[in-house]
Amino acid sequence: MGLLAVGMLGAIAAGPGAAAPGWGPLAEPNPYLGPVGTATMHGDAGSSDVVPYPGPGTDARGIGVYPLGAACPTLLQGSDGLVVALCTGVVDRAPVVHLIDPADSGLLGTGSGGPATGSAGLASGSASGSTSGSAGVLTGSLAQLKLTKGGLLGGVYAYLDNDDRLVVVDGTRKLLRIAHERSGAGWELRVVDSVDLTAAIPDGDSVTGLVPDWSGTVWFATARGIVGTVTLGGAVATLGLPAGEQVANSISAAPSGRVAVATTHALYEFDADAAGRPVQLWRAAYDRGPARKPGQLSWGTGSTPTYFGPSTGADYVTIVDNAADQVSLLVFRSGSGELVCTRPVLTRGGAGSENSPVGIGESVFVASTYGYPYPAVPEGAGPAEPASAPFVGGMTRVDVDGGGCHTVWENTVRSSAVPHLSAGDGLLYTVSRVGLPVTTPLDGYAFTVVDPQTGEVVSERGLPSTLLADPLQTSPLLLHSGDVLQGTTTGIVRIAG
Repeated sequence: MGLLAVGMLGAIAAGPGAAAPGWGPLAEPNPYLGPVGTATMHGDAGSSDVVPYPGPGTDARGIGVYPLGAACPTLLQGSDGLVVALCTGVVDRAPVVHLIDPADSGLLGTGSGGPATGSAGLASGSASGSTSGSAGVLTGSLAQLKLTKGGLLGGVYAYLDNDDRLVVVDGTRKLLRIAHERSGAGWELRVVDSVDLTAAIPDGDSVTGLVPDWSGTVWFATARGIVGTVTLGGAVATLGLPAGEQVANSISAAPSGRVAVATTHALYEFDADAAGRPVQLWRAAYDRGPARKPGQLSWGTGSTPTYFGPSTGADYVTIVDNAADQVSLLVFRSGSGELVCTRPVLTRGGAGSENSPVGIGESVFVASTYGYPYPAVPEGAGPAEPASAPFVGGMTRVDVDGGGCHTVWENTVRSSAVPHLSAGDGLLYTVSRVGLPVTTPLDGYAFTVVDPQTGEVVSERGLPSTLLADPLQTSPLLLHSGDVLQGTTTGIVRIAG
């Protein structure tokens, strides 16, 4: 999540489509999504990783954990305040949906981890001082629903629609809408709508990303390079991409109706025709390098495309390439595909990123994942070259102006989650890995706040080692209350502001 130096920007009540002074606009809200900032993994349809309201700031107090026995990469909050989590069971690796009430914080630990020093002497398994605080065990989920297993982690990308229903494609290639309802027996999760995509998606393929456009049409992309649409009336149409191109990340949409898809070879932008069928607008190949890098899950960009811009909040679309020795940020003009500018990034850290860039106004923030020790990679990802590498970390801010792209700052933060920027308080939030660059299971983790104006760390709070808190480069959820939920290898960590 995002952060700024204390006093740089006060807490600002920013409404949908607005942003803190100096940051530029957010894109207009998608009417077919749930609340702005919490309906998708990346905050909105354009995958900006920006939320319009304040986060916990620099004084995180309590730390608690939901021990769900599952890795939870997708955390979403609906208009009713309840959290819908799409997780993957540790034992059976099957996807499971959990319903959580974040207002139930009675067991939240009053102790919190101490300040993290980031020193090499933390191989004992916790950030400095974290053993002095206790982690509260929070009440478990209100309801859960198992889904049919699909791709890596049982499927990662899903969203909440404007009725607070989870929209996801399961392992049977069905587009499901899952509602949560309260009955006499308590809360339940149930499938209220299903669209069969088996005629459009061949056996052995799976959906890796989906997003609604501003007309309500659901767009999807598959691992083996199929882009498809499902209209409000249930009509399904697809378009095949060139042979050998895979889609390994989610997809993004803009208020213009355009949809951006990044494959392992190129960035595309699409629109829909009058019947809702996908039409390719442009394709831009990028340098994919000689092989998959350690700390990435595919041979190509690790970016979910990010829409951002100073006029509409979606003037540009950006990704990071996978060039061999030095990766670059590529910025294209939405609609035309014109290459606006390129800029080398992560020059002080590892040259590779599996994370979606953070984008708002004229600014883009990129975090390195090079060398991150993922426990598994998707089938067909290919070997990494080299096989492993130290996780050095590093973040870069790039601004886009009339003169092209220029680097504002770089740092060496070892971000272990997808950073999120709060336009409401002007801070950049993430969880950093604490320990030596050569990672071990004993490494610690710290809730980390960065000043997006300077790149300096303004706050670090160690997470107790008892949480087994590896966030696996997944995305946090900045709750409307200002607290943070972060998925980990075994459940969800909560950081109270």
